[in-house]
Amino acid sequence: MVVNWTELLKNEIETVYGTTARLLDKVDADSLGWRPASGSNWMTVGQLIKHITNACGAGCKGFVSGDWGLPEGQKLEDLSPEEHLPPAEKLPTVESVDEAMHLLAEDKAVALQMIDKAGEDDLASKEMAAPWAPGKLMPLGPHLFQMIQHLDRHKSQLFYYLKLQGKSVNTADLWGSW
Repeated sequence: MVVNWTELLKNEIETVYGTTARLLDKVDADSLGWRPASGSNWMTVGQLIKHITNACGAGCKGFVSGDWGLPEGQKLEDLSPEEHLPPAEKLPTVESVDEAMHLLAEDKAVALQMIDKAGEDDLASKEMAAPWAPGKLMPLGPHLFQMIQHLDRHKSQLFYYLKLQGKSVNTADLWGSW
């Protein structure tokens, strides 16, 4: 079976971003500072949704164009572990749910643009390694799919944050309506 990466990635993007936006609609403006009460290194709701708004498109842009959003002359491979994965208290936050919705739409546009820019041939056959896994070569399409999965996993985290806050959410909210 031959995979049409363009079609697969665009379909996944439509589903994951749509479901994520519907979950963002359930976030109360006054809950942006909320985080789970037990455990450690939890993001606040505001930090989580800020991360959600660049969890996919920004990574797709990095893989396709080499632009990882770093200052001139800095490489992702050169970041220290704490710079690459900072503790929750150092992560940025959004100021509002409206800001998050706007940023999410921008990130989706970037992801779709990068799929078109790459083209089907490169998605299927251009091999590269992620900067955080330099020895693991794989085609560009699976890398972009992993960026969509990154967003999807954090969308699931938001789902559980909403459940822990007592919001009425169910499986259809997590996976999209059937």
